[in-house]
Amino acid sequence: MRKHLTPDDLGDLLELPLLAVLATHRRDGTIMLSPVWHEWRDGGFSLVTGHGDGKAGHLRRDPRASIVVCDDAPPYRGMEVRATARLVPLDDGAIVERIASRYLGEEAGRQYAESGYDDLLIRLEPGELRGWDFADQYG
Repeated sequence: MRKHLTPDDLGDLLELPLLAVLATHRRDGTIMLSPVWHEWRDGGFSLVTGHGDGKAGHLRRDPRASIVVCDDAPPYRGMEVRATARLVPLDDGAIVERIASRYLGEEAGRQYAESGYDDLLIRLEPGELRGWDFADQYG
């Protein structure tokens, strides 16, 4: 297993429309894991959600969060970021449309953005970054 890899070391992993898993802290201290759409941009992850979503509430109360993206085929690349989340209200749907289009295609992504549900940006910029792959075993 190769460890301590950077996003550049992982090739196109962060450009693929893979679901990420976001970890947030519930009020009772347990962890909630949520599958999320994501975008790696400007050295961090951008996610969108609704302002009333449970993830948003958790992060308002406790901004500590982790996110992991990994692929499910050799060389089994992955990236985890642990960070303090920043919540930013969205004035327009451009970010939502860009992220949704990665997963749904251009037309469906536009329609999703027009629904107006996702009105909050969750920004995770690395406090701690952990990248890995198994290229040595599956090269």
